[in-house]
This record gives sequence, C-alpha cells and structure tokens, in this order.
Amino acid sequence: MKKEFYSNGKLLITGEYLVLDGAKAFALPTKFGQNLIVEKGNNQEIKWTSFDSDGSIWFEDTFSFKDILEKRTFEETAYIKNTLIEILHEGSLLNPDFLNQSEGYSVTTQLTFPKNWGLGTSSTLINNIAQWLKIDAFVLLNNSFGGSGYDIACAQNDTPILYHLENGNPVVEKVTFEPEFTENLYFVYLDKKQSSKAAIAFYHNNKNKDLAQIIAKNDALTQQVLKAKNLQEFALTLEEHEAEMSNIIEMQTIKESLFPDFNGVIKSLGAWGGDFVMAIAKENPSDYFKERGFKTIVSYKEMIL
Repeated sequence: MKKEFYSNGKLLITGEYLVLDGAKAFALPTKFGQNLIVEKGNNQEIKWTSFDSDGSIWFEDTFSFKDILEKRTFEETAYIKNTLIEILHEGSLLNPDFLNQSEGYSVTTQLTFPKNWGLGTSSTLINNIAQWLKIDAFVLLNNSFGGSGYDIACAQNDTPILYHLENGNPVVEKVTFEPEFTENLYFVYLDKKQSSKAAIAFYHNNKNKDLAQIIAKNDALTQQVLKAKNLQEFALTLEEHEAEMSNIIEMQTIKESLFPDFNGVIKSLGAWGGDFVMAIAKENPSDYFKERGFKTIVSYKEMIL
C-alpha cells in the first residue's frame, strides 16, 4: 500500500503581502521540495517521521486517530505535533474515509532542502497531504494555516506562475519567464527564519487603507518584471517594487538595513526580514555576501525549476 507524493518549494518574487488582498503575485517553483510516503500501519494510529535534507530526523511521534478526530492539543512544546493534528483533523473533515477505512498509517516525509531555508516546509506538507487524502489543497490550507495560497500553487506547478485571489478563490496562470540574464540572479539565505503568520499579521495592522491604487501599481510592476528586456530594466523594476513595499509596511528595505554598499539590487522574497533574498548583480556577488557572514548563495539555475 505504499504511496508517494511530492510537492515543489516556492519563492515569491513580486506581490508579497498584497497578494492577500487580491494583487497579482509572480512566483517561482523551486527544484527543491518535499516527499511524503504513506505505508500501512496499525492500532488506529499514525506513526510519523520527518527527515531533513541531510537525512537527520527533525520530528518523530505517534498519534491516534482519536487524537485527530478530536483535534487534541498537547503541551506547548509539542507545537509540530499539534500543527500536524490540526491539518489532519481538517483533512478528515474533508475526507472522513481517510480514517474510517484504515487500520493505521506509517508516514515519512523527506525534505530536499534544509528545513530552515523557508522554501515551503508547511505548504509542501499541506499539498502532499491533500494529494494523499484526495482533497483540495487550497481549502485545506485555508482551514488550517491560512494565507494567500500562492505557495500551494507553486507546489502544484512546474513553471513560473502569476497568482491572485478573485473573490477569495485562487487563480493560477502559468507564465513564461526565460530571460537571458538568469546568470545574474542569485538567492542569498539570511539565516533568519521569518514567521509567515507574524509577518502577515504585521502587514494587516500597518497596511495603507487606499489598497486599490497600491494593488494597481503592484500589478503594473509585476507585468514589467515579466516583460523586462534586459537586466537593467528587470533590476530597476524590482528596485521600485521594493521601495513601494517599504513605504506600505513602513520597514527599511533589506539593502538599506543590511547591504547598503552592495553594487546591485536586492529584492526581499515573501516575508521581509528572513529566509531568502534575490541579489541582482553584473558580477557573481558570492564573495561580498560571504565576507559579511552569509554563506548560502544559490544560483538561479540551481534553485529554480
């Protein structure tokens, strides 16, 4: 009864935060992702083991079907267990047969990127569980974690996408993005995990009330990014996007706060202040970042599907 599922990781290039209010977001699925393997178990329980990319176990526990059905909450230190139970509980509401017609499960997950990179540990998990239970991943996300769902769209697609919410429903458009200057694009890990939930809450508390005009500007810049004919046009457009978002959420840009002397453009990706940023430069900037203690620099070719 062995079943295996896989979902892609994600990077959000434009539309961060604003995508929650209907703006169009440009996102790229990554070559990195997460597997989920389901095998037969017993005792009306799920034995769950999660492996990091280096093969180490980062989570291991067993919980009963009853725990899931009742959405039992364990002590605060069992955050991962509680989160899993919540997701599986919501999944069981969408497909009761998942528990009703089984003796138990043995589940293994395997990340192909380091867990702390922030490429979608949660979104790839939710999409994999949705595939397993044969339910809608966007509904499962909405009923558990919440969020815009662009990361679920990346999990399900192997090409660049434009994503937005229309009356609360996800709209996914596959787009072509094959610029000649991908060798000038790098992804730098800031080694500081950013909570998406906390970042979203901050945005909602600080966003400007005149959203229609802001979203229209975002959408125009997103189209400019996709149509950029050369590196300079691409870089300047993303720099303008970064400045616009800085004004909206009243935060310094990453370049202003960490890399003011960088010879190029730095674009935040997703939640500001953590995980990866995109560095756009004419020359390989790896030495610049390594000298400042940022040792994980991944090229576009290595990162993006």
